[in-house]
Amino acid sequence: MPLSEHEQRLFDQIERSLAEDPKFASAVRASDPRFHARRRLIIAAFVIVLGLALVVYGTVARNTLLGVAGFVVMLGSAAFAMQSRKRGQAPDLKSVGGTASRRTRQGRKGNGGLLDRLEDRWRQRPEGHR
Repeated sequence: MPLSEHEQRLFDQIERSLAEDPKFASAVRASDPRFHARRRLIIAAFVIVLGLALVVYGTVARNTLLGVAGFVVMLGSAAFAMQSRKRGQAPDLKSVGGTASRRTRQGRKGNGGLLDRLEDRWRQRPEGHR
């Protein structure tokens, strides 16, 4: 249902006033899980490059332990990046105040898990078959 002209003007006025408030903008940015995920991805990419540099330096210096340590750093940082990317795509649900949070069903196998399908079938069964 579209907004009336009066409601649209009020909405635009509220939007302008909120956009001009730097405290509000920083508070929204600080509570946005995508912002934190993006920052973690950048840090992970930097650490991956550092690990690659350790591998190359370990190879040139013929120091096997340094090369293996660089590989482990790269592997750990890649795992951290994948976890951060997943968190950024499926953020937690938060209440309006931002104090309470509830996790979504991330523990199950995505959209097509067996238990989810069985629950959906149970809910959609005809009323006479109870």
